[in-house]
Amino acid sequence: MKRSVVETLLGAVVIVVAVVFLTFSYRVAGVGAVSDGYEVVAHFSGIGGLQAGDDVQISGVKVGNVSRVELDPETYLARVFIMVDSSVKLPIDTAALISSESLLGGRFLALEPGAEEELLENGGRIEYTQAPQNLEQLLGQFIFSVSDEGGNDENASN
Repeated sequence: MKRSVVETLLGAVVIVVAVVFLTFSYRVAGVGAVSDGYEVVAHFSGIGGLQAGDDVQISGVKVGNVSRVELDPETYLARVFIMVDSSVKLPIDTAALISSESLLGGRFLALEPGAEEELLENGGRIEYTQAPQNLEQLLGQFIFSVSDEGGNDENASN
């Protein structure tokens, strides 16, 4: 009987420590939505795997996150809704680019603020966007261009 009480208490301590660790990790990592901010939208021809919850960065510093992604039924463009921290004021000529975190995958939205004095407001639209580069497509174009150049050299010598 005494042994089962000790095991139960030890199990409870392990669970409490795990919950404290997870809570601490969640707060330190900055995971979660930006709660104090404003939302803007950007339209892209392709989003390459960008999804809700992905980071929004300016110069490598997280300033928000992607709140949701949907398809515009009229233009068939991807609408990306971006939640930006209220302390960050974006000019109306801000550009949005989708970039890769690494070669293994993972996407984030990079913002490049412009020089205009007028600022984007809640519900505003980022006009200047750039879809991500498709690595497979770029590789295919490179291989095709290299093989095409090799074929042209043979024809030129004949």
